[in-house]
Amino acid sequence: MIEPIHRRQLLSPRYWPVWLAFGLLRAFSLLPYRWQMKTGRWVGRLAYRAGGRRRFVAMRNLQLCFPDWTSPQREQVLFEHFENLGMTIAEMGMAYYRPQRLANRFTWHGREHLDRALPGSVILLTAHFGALEVGGTALRQAGFIFDAVYREDNNALVNHLIRQGREQAGRATIEKANIKAMVRSLRDGVPVWYAPDQSYRRKHSALLPFFGEPAMTNTATSALARLGRASVVGFFPHRRANDAGYDLYVHPPLSDFPGDDAETDTLAITRLFESEIRRSPAQYYWVHRKFKGRPAHLTDAYAKQTVP
Repeated sequence: MIEPIHRRQLLSPRYWPVWLAFGLLRAFSLLPYRWQMKTGRWVGRLAYRAGGRRRFVAMRNLQLCFPDWTSPQREQVLFEHFENLGMTIAEMGMAYYRPQRLANRFTWHGREHLDRALPGSVILLTAHFGALEVGGTALRQAGFIFDAVYREDNNALVNHLIRQGREQAGRATIEKANIKAMVRSLRDGVPVWYAPDQSYRRKHSALLPFFGEPAMTNTATSALARLGRASVVGFFPHRRANDAGYDLYVHPPLSDFPGDDAETDTLAITRLFESEIRRSPAQYYWVHRKFKGRPAHLTDAYAKQTVP
């Protein structure tokens, strides 16, 4: 559950911008769904024009992952990506404050795989797509109980509000480094919603290919599945065109998982992520520096001189 923050701490001026941002998010969630998505798209276009470093990072990721695309193809996906980022903000407000706005907007594909895996121990494996937050709402509205893994923010109030929002859908939130808590939930029969796709350089990491490009990769899913005696079921929400709702893709449990080698297991997960990214390439979170922190013998993927 969410730990309380001292009232006096909440009044600190350093938190005023956070209160303003989340207040606007909450007010914005009162608008009709299509208005929110249209406005979010325009916010994304403004972010594209002012993107600077983030736009450079996203384009560099697309160059590394899709070298066979033409420059116009990458430019189009980059532009649509920023539109999707804007819509993600709108969806975050609905998921946290007005989840009823999202009712009846979900179409499930392969839900039977999750139904069959339960009530056993299940890792709901996902990745950082734009519609990630509404995925939790979809699970809740379908009657699934789960715990959500989150990344702790340096700002205590942001941390508090995000956890509070995600616990509107999930039973509880677990910080991503807290493997013991995840294992405890899994052994108690509570699914854990887990997205291990971003760059990771701590324990349980390895240099593995992502779309053929070496990236520091989280290999902890293998150990988590073994310790939690869990099956791993892929769950990926995708935003449909023309604000028509969401497709939720559920995959069969990964076969022979976990195996004897964590890196081999992680390569199987990466192939699944790549397949889903190809389904909706503009919706993946390309502004994250996926190829940072690599060993010194590899070129800095985000140095200006590396751009072709």
